[in-house]
Amino acid sequence: MSQGDSTKVATLSRRDFLKLMGAAGTALTFAPFVPWGKFMPNPDSAKLEKVPVILPDGGQANVNTFPTNHAEVITYPSTGDRVLDEEAFRKWQFIRLPEELGGAKNDASSFRAFSMVCLHLWCLWKYWPQEGRKRGECPCHGSMYNPMTGTAFAGPASLQASPSNTLAKLDMEADSKGDLWILPAKFSPNDNGVVGYGRFIK
Repeated sequence: MSQGDSTKVATLSRRDFLKLMGAAGTALTFAPFVPWGKFMPNPDSAKLEKVPVILPDGGQANVNTFPTNHAEVITYPSTGDRVLDEEAFRKWQFIRLPEELGGAKNDASSFRAFSMVCLHLWCLWKYWPQEGRKRGECPCHGSMYNPMTGTAFAGPASLQASPSNTLAKLDMEADSKGDLWILPAKFSPNDNGVVGYGRFIK
């Protein structure tokens, strides 16, 4: 190949790269306005009802017995089918906050439930209760999440524009016995968020 031919190939590659970057920039510009809930594997909000917070041992979470600064994996919405219920998009970190963040209150405000799907590349993160940690961490690329809000404060997810820096969440309430219930979710960025895409903080 002559020197002129190699220059031509390099110029074409550069042009194609710039076209690709232009297309990516356009896509990112309009990303917040796309109804991502229609394309992501989120459940149909219209079919959801209030359901108990069921822990891995099969019991219902209760404000009087669930320990502070502790997390368990819960499934929502549960289908009853073991295979379907193992989908990552149905897994949530159910967290009772540490005492210094309000976890000692015997009401639903002590608890958070955030989608476990990291907003960077969809790995599954978990809550770490150790002193000096007390945060959500993704093992794949180091994104870290605030346990109060579900917003990323470190790692690649924290560099993403809103709403793609804040995890989808579930709203809960406690009954007179202290049993916790998940309220029907609305999977849109302006409400409970879209699993794998994110949520606007109000």
